[in-house]
Amino acid sequence: MKRIYEDMAYGDRPIQERYWPSTIDTPPPEYPELDGERRCDFAIIGGGYTGLSAALTLAAEGADVVLLDANVPGWGASGRNGGLVSVGSAKKDDEDVVRKYGPSDAQVFFDAERASVDLVEEYLTEFGLNVDRHSKGYTFVAHKPGAVPAVKEYGEEYTKRYGLPFEFVPKEEMAAHGLNSPDFHGAVHLPIGFALNPMKFVFGLYGAAHQRGVRIFSKTPVTKIEQSGGYVLHTPKGRVRAKKLLVGTNGYSSDDLPGALSARYLPVQSNILVSRPLNEDEIQAQGWWSRQMLVDSRTLLHYFRLLPDNRMLLGLRGSVRVTEQNMAATRAIARADFDRMFPEWRHVETPYFWSGLICMTRNLVPFAGELPGMEGAFAAFGYHGGGVTMANYAGALIADMALGKSKSRRPHPDLMKRAPRRFELGPFRRASLPPAFAWYRFRDAM
Repeated sequence: MKRIYEDMAYGDRPIQERYWPSTIDTPPPEYPELDGERRCDFAIIGGGYTGLSAALTLAAEGADVVLLDANVPGWGASGRNGGLVSVGSAKKDDEDVVRKYGPSDAQVFFDAERASVDLVEEYLTEFGLNVDRHSKGYTFVAHKPGAVPAVKEYGEEYTKRYGLPFEFVPKEEMAAHGLNSPDFHGAVHLPIGFALNPMKFVFGLYGAAHQRGVRIFSKTPVTKIEQSGGYVLHTPKGRVRAKKLLVGTNGYSSDDLPGALSARYLPVQSNILVSRPLNEDEIQAQGWWSRQMLVDSRTLLHYFRLLPDNRMLLGLRGSVRVTEQNMAATRAIARADFDRMFPEWRHVETPYFWSGLICMTRNLVPFAGELPGMEGAFAAFGYHGGGVTMANYAGALIADMALGKSKSRRPHPDLMKRAPRRFELGPFRRASLPPAFAWYRFRDAM
């Protein structure tokens, strides 16, 4: 496999101190390793939200589906993210989306983002999943006084886009909302979305896919893809012959499996710190009792929330390597951010810290379409950190495409069907991240 990060990024070390497994009180789902040959109508590579949602959509139509994952359920981004269900899968501002793609297709994209939250709701209800849900919508906070107008403007654009009201909370009223922190200077409450336990969610989707007859194989990396009257997927102990292929590997993709993905995606590291449970006195001392999920206004943003068991989860971007030294340095930065945001909790231990790869595209919008030069092969990726919602939605979109549905019942903007441009530096594209992040840090601090 041609991958652009250090080998450590694709092993178990980044999740050795992950919090989510400690919340699971039943054995995780287990599926066999592929041994021998299988035939099917649709083969799916990747057992995260994208692949599972595609499998569920196909199986609901009675399709014969085989799903292959290189690791075990919940190993990848779907089992290590922050659990934020919200709109926001593009790295472009709304105005930029409208300017580049036109108001009509931009509105279809905004409708798709709203529908992606609805699809998660649909899965939770249909499959009866208990995912520790909380938060009424989400909250966007200004990280400096100068960001307050932009935060307000975001709320106004949100209302224009979805026809839903937002609530602006000035700095002096934030404590009354349980959002007391010297680091934030205003907020808007936005009504769409909620928070969940991502590992419980992905395990629930596995169970639903299995019940619908999807043949699932774990610890089964695809080592070679052949086009031969369809697709032949080679694995260490077997192969799968399929009429059509769907790829849902996102930040854990490879430049050569298939080659059509080469340089069209850019993995970016995201990191999460989780505290021990806070007692009531500690919560009152800080004045942070809100159960809202939050995102701040930095370009290299933080995402955070008080979990149902009173642990604080804090996520951050900005690291560019996956090594022991880099993990230690990033953990120190995360802890310093934690102490600055919540000074009354400086004494509180933060025993959990882990990282994973999100995925960007050169177009800065998600992709869900046919792979260039590969008839009957589809892929979805590039959720820019919004994968809990858009990965599920994009997986369903490419499943509809694979089924030959000319019109999906789900909004599918043309901008998501266009194959992303290749990154200019090709296999060396990760070299663009340090200067970009340095610029973002400078701009965030100004």
